[in-house]
Amino acid sequence: MPAVSRVSYPAKMRSTGRALIALVRLGRPQFLVGGFILYGIGAAVAMVEGAHFDVVAFALGQAAVTSIQLMTHYANDYFDLAADQANTTPTRWSGGSRVLPSGILPPRVALTAARALGATGLVLTAFIATRGEMNGGARAAAAALLTAEILAWFYSAPPVALHSRGLGELTTALVVTGLTPLAAFMLQMRDVPRIIASLDALGAVLYPLVGLQFAMLLAIEFPDAIGDAAVGKRTLVVRLGSSTAAGLCAAILVAVYGALPFLAMFGAPPMVVWGAALPAPIAFWQFRRLGGGAGRRPAQWEGLAFRGVALLVGTAACELAALVWTAANARR
Repeated sequence: MPAVSRVSYPAKMRSTGRALIALVRLGRPQFLVGGFILYGIGAAVAMVEGAHFDVVAFALGQAAVTSIQLMTHYANDYFDLAADQANTTPTRWSGGSRVLPSGILPPRVALTAARALGATGLVLTAFIATRGEMNGGARAAAAALLTAEILAWFYSAPPVALHSRGLGELTTALVVTGLTPLAAFMLQMRDVPRIIASLDALGAVLYPLVGLQFAMLLAIEFPDAIGDAAVGKRTLVVRLGSSTAAGLCAAILVAVYGALPFLAMFGAPPMVVWGAALPAPIAFWQFRRLGGGAGRRPAQWEGLAFRGVALLVGTAACELAALVWTAANARR
C-alpha cells in the first residue's frame, strides 16, 4: 500500500498540474493584452482632455473589463465546441484554444469558469455604479460595462448567438474597441457634461481601431469558415464567401487609412494620428495578400490572421504611447 501511494501521489500531482495549465490555456490569457491597451487608451484620452488620474477607478474598471474578457473566452470555447471540433484548419489566432476538442478538460469546466467570471464582472460593475453615487461618469461607465457583458455573453450563447446571425463582428468591434475604452474614459472624466464635450476626440482616436478590429475578425474567420458552416455558425465570411469577405476586409483597410489625415479635425491629437499611421506597411502587405486571393488559400490563412492581430494591437499600442506622451507634455 505505501508503494502504491508513493507512485500515485506524483501522478496525481502531474495530472492536477496539467489540468491547471489546460484551464489557463482555455482562457487564452495572451489575448488579454489587447484589453489592457484599449482600456488604457480610454483613460489616456481623458488625461489629454484634462482629467486627473483616479487610480482606484482605473483599477476597478480594468478588473471588470478583464473579468468580462475572460468570461467571453471561456464561454466561446464552450458554446463553439461543435464548430471547433469540425475545424480542421485552426491557427494560433483562430479556432479556439483547442483544449476542449482535445478532451483534456470536460466542457462543463469552461461553462463554470465563464459563469464565475461573468458573476465577478457583474459584482465589480455594480460596485463601480455604487461608488459613483455622486459621480455621473461612474454610473455611465457601469452602464457601458453592463452592456459590454451582455453583448459578450450572447456573442456565442444561445438563443441569441450573435456570431451566427452576421452580427458577431460588429458586436465584438463595439465591445472591444468601443465600450471598453469608453468605460475607462468615463470613469476618469467623471462629469457627464465633460464626457459629452470630449466624445468627438475619443471617437476620432477610436475610429481606426474599430475598423481594424472588424478587419481582424474577418481575417481570423477564414480558417474557421468550413467548420463554422458545417455546424451552422454563419459568420460574415461564411455568409459572404471568401472572395467577397476578402474584398470587404481590404475596403475596411482603405477606409481606415484613408481617414487618418482627417482625424485631427475631429479632435485626435496629431501624435496619435502619426502613431496610428506607423503600422501602415503591415496594412499594405495585408491589402496585397487579400487582393491576391489569400482568403481562398489555406497556406496563407495563418499569415492573414497574424497580420490582422498585429495591425490592431500594434496600432492600439502606438496610439496609447502617443496619448501618454501628449498628456505628459500638456502638464509640463
